[in-house]
Amino acid sequence: MDLLNTLVEKGLRRELPSREEALAVLATSDDELLDVVAAAGKVRRQWFGRRVKLNYLVNLKSGLCPEDCSYCSQRLGSKAEILKYTWLKPDEASRAAAAGVAGGAKRVCLVASGRGPTDRDVERVSRTIGAIKEENADVEVCACLGLLSEGQAERLKAAGADAYNHNLNTSEATYGDITTTHTYADRVETVRHAQGAGLSACSGLIAGMGESDADLVDVVFGLRELDPDSVPVNFLIPFEGTPLADEWNLTPQRALRILAMVRFVCPDVEVRLAGGREVHLRTMQPLALHLVNSIFLGDYLTSEGQEGKADLDMIADAGFEVEGTDTTTLPGHRGGGCDSPCGSTPADGAEPVESAGPAVPDAASARTDLVTVRRRGAGTDLAPNA
Repeated sequence: MDLLNTLVEKGLRRELPSREEALAVLATSDDELLDVVAAAGKVRRQWFGRRVKLNYLVNLKSGLCPEDCSYCSQRLGSKAEILKYTWLKPDEASRAAAAGVAGGAKRVCLVASGRGPTDRDVERVSRTIGAIKEENADVEVCACLGLLSEGQAERLKAAGADAYNHNLNTSEATYGDITTTHTYADRVETVRHAQGAGLSACSGLIAGMGESDADLVDVVFGLRELDPDSVPVNFLIPFEGTPLADEWNLTPQRALRILAMVRFVCPDVEVRLAGGREVHLRTMQPLALHLVNSIFLGDYLTSEGQEGKADLDMIADAGFEVEGTDTTTLPGHRGGGCDSPCGSTPADGAEPVESAGPAVPDAASARTDLVTVRRRGAGTDLAPNA
């Protein structure tokens, strides 16, 4: 297929594909799926070999968020029956993190619900970072605390944080349909704050919220322009009790095409398979390892994931290896991240071609049985999944 050959060549050169090429990946048929995976896999292996980075989430504060993000079980007005608790103490968070590190995690992601941290919250998280680093000096720590105010990123960096996560989630054009309490521009500004402070930026998307192919391409191109080091790809977990509970728009094949498109647009970036992989990829998760070079180990913020041992078995059985703390994730030319987007911009002036899109699963295919609210780990007396 000429399209795939072109995309591989561009990916190996770190050259940005055109919008039409990105849209065409999403419009490929199921008969072409393995060809798409194989092509994107060549790009993945060029920059990351067969290494898989493991990341572990610690939910520092669960629920009771004042923001109205429609996809989130912790949102204002959510009726999802999730765990709700206030801030974990630094030693509690450190113990939770240690479970992930023992399971092979190279990065610990500290997440707290809310619009953004107060200065007191930043101090609290700084103490937590210190407690984690004291026990595991080599582990990377990424903070995800919402919108940052001036100077807060610098304080987190000084406390030992390595990275900051703040996802764009969806395209700028449709952002207001998903969230009204803050803007797409607010999110971009926070990623810029993190980069300006010398933190490794982590920013990604959520697929499956009813968006079009054009929306998906828009948000991934927006991410490419921001140039984060890590791009997590989440697939919507339709929690009962949230506005998007009925959005079951993804098939395993669709999810793989989305991951391939992200890899082609962000060839040398850490593409992370994140929330919802078990729900939407199901038994096809191993194929996704040919597209991504990073996954979350164990459970997520408010939902349970695949058992940690099953994650490790999946990686080994698929012929991949867990990336050690002595290995640098990003290719050498990126270092700690480029000051400007890597590669060149497309020279096409044509309008993007909209595809008819893939068939949408009917209501009978909704796998509500796969959405399991987290009842173990941080905020409970039960052992975590790692």
